Amino acid sequence: MPLPPVTERNFYPEFRFQTSRSSGPGGQHVNKTESRVELFFNIDASTQLDDEEKERLQRKLKKRINADGELIIASEITRSQIRNKEDCIKKFFELIEKVLTIEKKRIATRPSLAARKKRLETKRLQSEKKQLRKKP
Repeated sequence: MPLPPVTERNFYPEFRFQTSRSSGPGGQHVNKTESRVELFFNIDASTQLDDEEKERLQRKLKKRINADGELIIASEITRSQIRNKEDCIKKFFELIEKVLTIEKKRIATRPSLAARKKRLETKRLQSEKKQLRKKP
């Protein structure tokens, strides 16, 4: 039985969040609140992914995975910790959906006869135009 789409699976219990102080503008508020949020997701320990999906994620996202095998996604866009947490979750689902989507292989094709004739005619006209610019 195939697994349901990524957005219908329940990943939430497997998320671990960590907050820290955010950088950037915000004055005193930024110096005293922890609005930056990091989402940690352990790919190996996930019950929502099958072995093939785990392998694919580890291969394609190896730069985003730490030594413990956790995928890390961070957000510090807003001053609100809750909105940054929501943004992390949104980024997670977009990233997983993108990585797990299997792209169709491109079938090599040749240009049609009409397309080749059109290209050659355009080249000939361009050449004539440049020849007319030369001094006699």
